[in-house]
Amino acid sequence: MTERSYIEINGRKIGPGEPVFIVAEISANHQQDLNEAVKLVQKAKEVGVDAVKLQTYTADTLTIQSDRAEFRVSGGTLWDGETLYDLYTRAYTPWEWQPKLKEVADDLGMILFSTPFDRTAVDFLEDMDVPAYKVASFEIVDTLLIEYIAGKGKPVIISTGMATLPEIDKAVQAAQSAGEDTQIALLKCTSAYPAPPEEMNLRAIPYLAEELKVPVGLSDHTCGIAVPLAAVALGACIVEKHFTLSREIPGPDSAFSLEPSEFKEMVVAIRTAEKALGEARFGAGEQESKGLTFRRSLFIVEDIKAGEVFTEENVRSIRPSYGLNPCHLTEVLGQRATRDIQRGTPLAWEYVS
Repeated sequence: MTERSYIEINGRKIGPGEPVFIVAEISANHQQDLNEAVKLVQKAKEVGVDAVKLQTYTADTLTIQSDRAEFRVSGGTLWDGETLYDLYTRAYTPWEWQPKLKEVADDLGMILFSTPFDRTAVDFLEDMDVPAYKVASFEIVDTLLIEYIAGKGKPVIISTGMATLPEIDKAVQAAQSAGEDTQIALLKCTSAYPAPPEEMNLRAIPYLAEELKVPVGLSDHTCGIAVPLAAVALGACIVEKHFTLSREIPGPDSAFSLEPSEFKEMVVAIRTAEKALGEARFGAGEQESKGLTFRRSLFIVEDIKAGEVFTEENVRSIRPSYGLNPCHLTEVLGQRATRDIQRGTPLAWEYVS
């Protein structure tokens, strides 16, 4: 497998050592109101994200209208009792809005891309000239769709969801079938809504990065911002999180979405965390070096006359750091002073016979 540790979207390099690429997922939080969708894009810019993401499907491109049990949501989800067709009808983003939303994002200097769920959506998004594609976690097994998406020559970001490692590897290979230089990134994702933190298994992030040699990030459905921060500490290059103007407005995804103030808090915390990660370097940093004087060293703690023996009573390892390193104490003890030395004098070799 060809190693490609970075992808690039509209000139924005994404990968290890680069700033985390933060994506606001709008999903169904526009409440079927174009004005709300525009506000979400504008607010996303205000809170400091790098990109907004849409979902491009209709109920008919995702499923069929059926009341059979197989097409009815169950299992303790937020959407239990609804048919898939009704849920997707309620949640989809009208396609006629999407070029307008991209125009808004472009004017704000922000990246907008989308998740297509079938070939017609890919073709539609190609006409919009989106700079990248996302593959949803439930679609990771549709390798023919992945091949078609990758064939457009844009970066492909794939959510892993419930996929096994062989399924993830197969999806990556499907994308790579478009060409060895296909840009691929993975997002660790737990396909539960909301997702319990204890089921996130974030240690898979560095594992996937090492195993598949691609940038790996997080698509997060937990509540709050703790999990994305932990992911960044483990090397996540991308963080995607659902974004809403208010959870008070009911919607299919609102329960596990962040409001603007929370999203901004997450962005600020991620930027702080990536600064703190730094590099595997030791020794005093610029600010830390100011505290070097507080290290211990050897000091004369009782007046000593010339020729007097250094003992544990007149020489001690104390703060600050102006004397000999404390490791020399055993060498000094038993030696004699070359001169009179006042209490409080840092010990130097010139004072030791």
